Amino acid sequence: MTLLSLRAGRLAVDLAPDAGGSIARFAVEGPGKDEGDLLRPATDAALASGTGMDTACYPLVPYSNRIANGRLGFDGDLFQLARNWPGIRHPMHGDGWRHAWQVLHHERTRAELVYVHERGVAGVDWPFRYRARQVHVLDETGLTVELSIENLEDRDVPAGLGLHPFFVCDADTELACRLAGVWRTDAEVLPLQRVPVPPEWEFSRSRRVEGMGLDHCFDGWDGEATVTWPQRGLRLVLTATEAFRHLVIYVPDGQHHFCVEPVSHANGAIGQTRLAAGATLGGEITFRLVQI
Repeated sequence: MTLLSLRAGRLAVDLAPDAGGSIARFAVEGPGKDEGDLLRPATDAALASGTGMDTACYPLVPYSNRIANGRLGFDGDLFQLARNWPGIRHPMHGDGWRHAWQVLHHERTRAELVYVHERGVAGVDWPFRYRARQVHVLDETGLTVELSIENLEDRDVPAGLGLHPFFVCDADTELACRLAGVWRTDAEVLPLQRVPVPPEWEFSRSRRVEGMGLDHCFDGWDGEATVTWPQRGLRLVLTATEAFRHLVIYVPDGQHHFCVEPVSHANGAIGQTRLAAGATLGGEITFRLVQI
């Protein structure tokens, strides 16, 4: 497995193009109480799998989250998609994380990756052709990820995108963000009903995330969230451009990581999106570090 290294000041990013175009590691290096991983590091086994499933962060293209029973309806057509995630009967998180990405450019602080999705190829299930692109740019204060999807069909298609980072979660780690609504879900994490954010899931003031047990999609996000590690004296400000106005927050029980995922559409709503022939949907997500 070949990794692409980006370095700027004390920040280090390792990319894994062959493992779903994922980030294998994002860390602060060098002496100091803030030293250490910001995202959970990928293990050798995770990288050897050839997917981004258990890495530090992977792209979500051409959709985020689950498609119930694999039944995708769009413009009067119904497409049946196969399962793609172990132990889950609903196709999840698209195709990008399952395939190798081509390296178009790599230097010390910047890398550009692309994945071209064709129909009729073994292991390819999504019925529409597209081209996904990631550009990672690292400087001494943080990482910016430019993410886009281009419709290669001569017709409108459903299309979405997002990013799935796994932040390190210590006992005192906090999250803050402003949100308007949330989808309650069934036992299989499929959306049931949108409701105003209840007090128990309110993040307008920074609060500890450990033990919350969340796995929900929120809307009305203003494009900024902060992750704080008080003992490390470190805060990460996550910002996203207009393409990403939904936020999936995933806090699994008993794990030392949690996810704050900027995405372009609500869970289960990919069939309601539309990208014109030849058009591109894209935006930027930035991870900016601040000492506290």
